[in-house]
Amino acid sequence: MTTHIVAGLTVEVEGEGAAIVCVHGLGGSSNTWTPVMAALQGHRIVRIDLPGSGRSPARSSADPGELNIASMADAVQAVCRELDITRATFLGHSMGTIVCQHIATQRPALVAGLALFGPLVCPPDAGRAGILARADKAATGGAAAMQDIADAIVGAATSKETKAQQPAVLALVRESVMRQTPEGYGQSCRALATAQAASIEDIAVPTLLVTGDQDGVAPAASVAAMAERIKGSDMVVLEGCGHWTTFERPQECMQQLAKFLSSSK
Repeated sequence: MTTHIVAGLTVEVEGEGAAIVCVHGLGGSSNTWTPVMAALQGHRIVRIDLPGSGRSPARSSADPGELNIASMADAVQAVCRELDITRATFLGHSMGTIVCQHIATQRPALVAGLALFGPLVCPPDAGRAGILARADKAATGGAAAMQDIADAIVGAATSKETKAQQPAVLALVRESVMRQTPEGYGQSCRALATAQAASIEDIAVPTLLVTGDQDGVAPAASVAAMAERIKGSDMVVLEGCGHWTTFERPQECMQQLAKFLSSSK
């Protein structure tokens, strides 16, 4: 069995070798990384469902601490401690890339490299109110609201090529969001809406930044600005790709990961 409860979170662990820790984004889970697993073989792969996401529980009255990027980063580090991981390559998607950046700047000894998909340092100020509105909609509207949110994300965050040619990917994005609990998704939205940037100029490990040419969350110009701030980082823009990078363009993502992992040895 690869699924375990580690530090209170649902975590999938498989393989042997140097550790790779995978951190999904808002509306994601360990399955964000399923399409690219073949590129990670030969490593100890740790796929975490963040607090309130996937199969991990949301914060409750018995555990009332605020869910935010700092507490997510702490939760990921707690998993690493329990699994005796002292150094790893971190993979992140979307909100998970912010978590990874904070870990890299706060615990540099833990991070051997970063591969970030749909990366952002934090939401733009103009977008924060919309994320908070989504949090309120999830918290008050239940399953029906989650369906509406999922349909909106499918429409806005996937490329025109994905919409025209990959109906199964649209279903996968929709299912990933709809399977979140309204409570946990709302808490995660609030965590993202209040996220602050890490001091990414301090990152001094090999870093890969991958975005799509139609990614409105992590547009190429913003990712290029990140690349300028992270010394020695590499940036890749995938054609015909929106924000759900590993779902929409898995083969290209695997190629980039294999190249990155090989060059980072």
